[in-house]
Amino acid sequence: MFALVFLIAGPQAANAQDAPVAEEQVDGIQDPAKADQASRGAKIYAEQCLSCHGENGRGGTDGYSDPLVGDASIGQLAEVIADTMPEEDPDLCVGEDAKAVAEYIYESFYSEAAQLRNRPPQTAFSRLTARQLQQSLADLYTHFYSSPWVENKRGLSASYFDSNRWDNKKLKVERIDPVIDFDFGRDAPVEGVDPKEFYIHWSGSLNIVHSGRYEIIVHSTCSMKLRLGHQDEVLINNHVQSEGKTEFRKTLNLLGGRQYPIYIDFTQRKRKTEQPPAEFSLRWVPPGGAEQVIPNDNLIPGGFPSSFALQTKLPPDDRSYGYDRGTRVDRGWDDAVTKAAFEFGTVAGKRLWPQYRRKHRGESDENRDRLRGFLTELATVAFRGELDESARQLYVDDQLEAAEDDQIAILRSCLLIIKSPRFLYPDTNTDRSPDRRVAATLSLILHDSLPSDQWLLTHIEKGNFKLDQPNAENRVRQIAQRLANDPRLGGKAMAMFFDWLDIDPTAEVTKDQDLYAGFDRKLTMQLRQSLQQQLQDIFWSEESDYRQLFLRNWNYTNADLAAFYGQAFEPKEPPGAGEMVPSMPNDEQTFGVLTHPMITSHLSYFETTSPIHRGVFLIRRVLGRTLRPPNEAFTPLDPDLHPDLTTRQRIELQTGEQSCQVCHQKINSLGFALENFDAVGRFRSIEKGSPIDASGSYVTRLDEYVEFQSAGDLARFLANNEDAQRAFVERAFEYFVKQPVAAFGPDTIDKLTRGFQESQLNMRALIVEIAVLVAMKESTEEMTHEAT
Repeated sequence: MFALVFLIAGPQAANAQDAPVAEEQVDGIQDPAKADQASRGAKIYAEQCLSCHGENGRGGTDGYSDPLVGDASIGQLAEVIADTMPEEDPDLCVGEDAKAVAEYIYESFYSEAAQLRNRPPQTAFSRLTARQLQQSLADLYTHFYSSPWVENKRGLSASYFDSNRWDNKKLKVERIDPVIDFDFGRDAPVEGVDPKEFYIHWSGSLNIVHSGRYEIIVHSTCSMKLRLGHQDEVLINNHVQSEGKTEFRKTLNLLGGRQYPIYIDFTQRKRKTEQPPAEFSLRWVPPGGAEQVIPNDNLIPGGFPSSFALQTKLPPDDRSYGYDRGTRVDRGWDDAVTKAAFEFGTVAGKRLWPQYRRKHRGESDENRDRLRGFLTELATVAFRGELDESARQLYVDDQLEAAEDDQIAILRSCLLIIKSPRFLYPDTNTDRSPDRRVAATLSLILHDSLPSDQWLLTHIEKGNFKLDQPNAENRVRQIAQRLANDPRLGGKAMAMFFDWLDIDPTAEVTKDQDLYAGFDRKLTMQLRQSLQQQLQDIFWSEESDYRQLFLRNWNYTNADLAAFYGQAFEPKEPPGAGEMVPSMPNDEQTFGVLTHPMITSHLSYFETTSPIHRGVFLIRRVLGRTLRPPNEAFTPLDPDLHPDLTTRQRIELQTGEQSCQVCHQKINSLGFALENFDAVGRFRSIEKGSPIDASGSYVTRLDEYVEFQSAGDLARFLANNEDAQRAFVERAFEYFVKQPVAAFGPDTIDKLTRGFQESQLNMRALIVEIAVLVAMKESTEEMTHEAT
């Protein structure tokens, strides 16, 4: 037996299947020299490896049960074989023999290309994921209003009146307030207003970046009312003041990439008794966070269309492949969908039906024609295609016939529509036109949703896609580019970035307060905001340059972050209340997300850094390489056992054995490059009285050996390395499409990577190309099937 097991990939190794027999692969090689080498390698494998690793590397009954697959290069395989094969006599297979076996293994069943050849992946038939269900219902709702747009302004619009109500004649000031956190005391809020009696109206939208449960908190000493999501949807009401109560809380689920209209009425009334001080603060507790004034970046002065956020809790989806998949169907999921259907049906009757009636008030309502039109439109959008007569009868006519009460009829219809496979399983709608299928695919990939925008539906109705004519792909690309200029894409992209960076937005990061006083939940919330603003800024820039994720030399910062982190977070200009501003450029300490404290602190222990966690993150997430999980649970050496050793020295001591070095020489050499950043991400040059050694190395898939001396060297390498670029393309594809990239053809990843590089690594352009590629492939297959 031999130790090639250490170069086996992780969970995906279980997907490897039998390769063609050795003789067939050898005979298929045209070059006589290569054929001889392959034949030699096959023979040695049969004599020395077969008993442990099994035929075609599928695992042996007398040795290693895991299939022999992975992504080490031929050179790395040859090196391990020469050092360890076979276990009972490691000197038996060295030199040219080791190289021959490595080439045979690599070409036959070990490499990615061999795995794809032996068992081509296929797309999985799946339902909507939890996120897709939430987003689809949100867009089914907003279809009856209007589409969102990208808005760069921040803050809430404010109108100040010298009156206790809205009175245009008494309007004194209109402005945008960056955040809503005021203590007016007994003074006038603005000039020209009676401090004893005034009215303030704030309006705009709440900009949500991450999906989850938000606790909305209002502190108010005066009469107030807060509406959210719809101008008639009162979330908090203290219009008739409760004696002595000044704090009000409501918790609700909100969706990332969505903007919820918000309206606040704040009134100071004249009193016969002593006038109370006027205070008002709009705060929240975001998912996994601490209470804070809602930041400026989460407030938009423009009023977005009425929005809907599903409050029903949905079960988590399967993530065994590294991304959400809608493949799990059980009683819990079915019950949750039923509850979601009732919730949406209730809102549809309360909000959407009156909205539809107002738009169609001039039309005839004979035989409930308007309600029939409403339910038909609802089902048409939900099913992503026109209704045939049988569907119209089931989902609309039968429900109207069964219920004389309009609200009951709407509820019955919504229950059937939302629980229908036509809604939950987008691929089941095989009778749709190719145009509708393309639109549905683009919307699902880019927005996790369904086509609901009126301009897109108009394109479909007019047949503007023209998929059977030349330049169809360019027309689809133009549609995709417009869909990409949408905050819904931003919400999905932000979720992908946090997934790529392996950061749970709701997770709490805690550190030893004796060593890192001040690193608390409030500071980590500010770090999260700093990171997400950096990601948003890079993603939405004109270049949308992937390289800037590693090369940007400044952070978003505020006073608290500057006080804790010093030079790397020194503001370029004084930040306003609740604002993040750019820091001063820093070419020595700041390298995009790679050195952002949200990342480096997350990849550290309670008291010390963790080069191993950082190295595993870099090799798996950023470089897209595979690592086999350790055979035994890993317990780091207690720093107290070796008080004089630096972290690097302790790690080298613990992982110095040959069996460990097979993996750890790759892991450690990457993680050590970030040792200048301590457990909370602060820059340091000394540890335990010794200068930090941040040197490291990496061997590419092409066997190129690269050295670096610092985090800066590593950042520049990652920004321009094809392994990392290819890994980002694959992660983006699988996150947005929720299918394996290889299922769309063995050359798909190469084609997309080349296009990504040709676009100067434009991330938005990459996502558009992913959507276009999948949409065109599916529509072409459907048209071919119809023609056949």
